[in-house]
Amino acid sequence: MFAILIALAAGALVGLGSYFGGVCGGGWSIGWGFLAFIVAQVVLGRIIQKRVKAAMDSVQGVLMEGQRRLQAKMARWQMRPPGSIQAAQAEIARDQKVFVREALEQTEVLHAFDNWVPMMRRQIATAQFQLYWMIKEFKKVDELMPKALFIDPTTVAMKLARMYMTDAPVEEMAKVYERASRRLRYNQNVLLAAAWSWILVQKNDVDGAFKALNGALEKSDNETLKANRDHLANNRVAHFSNTALGDQWYALQLEEPRLHQQRVRPQWR
Repeated sequence: MFAILIALAAGALVGLGSYFGGVCGGGWSIGWGFLAFIVAQVVLGRIIQKRVKAAMDSVQGVLMEGQRRLQAKMARWQMRPPGSIQAAQAEIARDQKVFVREALEQTEVLHAFDNWVPMMRRQIATAQFQLYWMIKEFKKVDELMPKALFIDPTTVAMKLARMYMTDAPVEEMAKVYERASRRLRYNQNVLLAAAWSWILVQKNDVDGAFKALNGALEKSDNETLKANRDHLANNRVAHFSNTALGDQWYALQLEEPRLHQQRVRPQWR
């Protein structure tokens, strides 16, 4: 990385300059060189961090402004409902695609930091994965999946959803779910457990879904998970539903909502 190389050069310059310039002995020269390396690292790190944050805020700003315009339009529709729900949904999708593509263009600016920030390419891939997901361009989503970082529960739930869409083996999906679940704190597992149990129900593995929900409720007190566990326990599979999770659930694209804005906030890392 360029920052490390520049810091090393600064440390070497100070250390060697102190020694060969007769300013101090070998030990002190090494110490001053190491201090110069640390200072250069900190200064460069803060400068780069500030610039990366500004670029990321620009992407987030495009998304927030686009969401604001859509919400305003939907508020107007509350006062004067559109003639066709299907046409309204299509208009929302078109409007969303416009500002998401603008945000995608903004993410390309981040590549300027590829050689300055560790894992920058993978962070960009993660953001783009989520943005393409919003507009349902799954060919691009599939291209980005091997490069993206799946750390937070939302992106892992997206990965599970895509694996389900592409008919991946249940065993592979189970590994993804279990690996992610182990590192989550209390109530961080709600969306992930909801998605996994829904997938198992669709696969007619009701017992598996019940066990998954039982395990998830050891680390959660979420009412939707509780209700679904109880429905499965009492053979009311038809009542199983994640709709109470609202936008979070519909953003996974596993079920279509009614006239309702889908929102996914990219998790910047």
